Amino acid sequence: MIVMHVETFTVGMLPTNCYVVNCTETKEAIIIDPGLSLDIEAQPIFNYIEKELLTIKFIVNTHGHHDHIDGDGIMQKKYVVPVCIHDSDAYFLNRLENRDVPIDVLLLKDGDSVSFGKACLKVMHTSGHTRGSICLVDDKFMFSGDTLFAESVGRTDFAESSPEDMSITLQKLKSLPDVLLVYPGHDEATLMGKEKRANPFLVNL
Repeated sequence: MIVMHVETFTVGMLPTNCYVVNCTETKEAIIIDPGLSLDIEAQPIFNYIEKELLTIKFIVNTHGHHDHIDGDGIMQKKYVVPVCIHDSDAYFLNRLENRDVPIDVLLLKDGDSVSFGKACLKVMHTSGHTRGSICLVDDKFMFSGDTLFAESVGRTDFAESSPEDMSITLQKLKSLPDVLLVYPGHDEATLMGKEKRANPFLVNL
């Protein structure tokens, strides 16, 4: 059985959950949503990765808002790996202000896989909060970015948002297994089954 370990770092002004996820057998890992407001916030992440002897394979953005991508450049400088983002949100990377713009970008689409060691997360395109929002899913975990929170969902009042797309996305999420542990872009983790029962945005679909 493939085992993944998830380490959470709260970063940025909003604040954002940045995840370091590794295959426990091979020590290969990915960094999800390094939304650093200050470069100094990277140091605890660097220290953890060094202490655990992890090898970073990818930096993955669940969407393109600045509170999820601002640390892409410093992470890429450190680990020299691709930044992965859905094709529809890639333009956000060119809008980074006073930040290093990633130079090696891997564009994702629905159904792609992000593999590290013997672990693999499937890319689910979940537009609504942004056109290129994604969730990363396997049989136990889901990293939902700003698509799904504990008893809430991401805002859909931005120019790049779509309430109609969010409704379609939430219908897709309702089909996922109840046992999935959901790691959102902000606030605490939750269970998919709990959200189906208690999240008003899912209950009232």
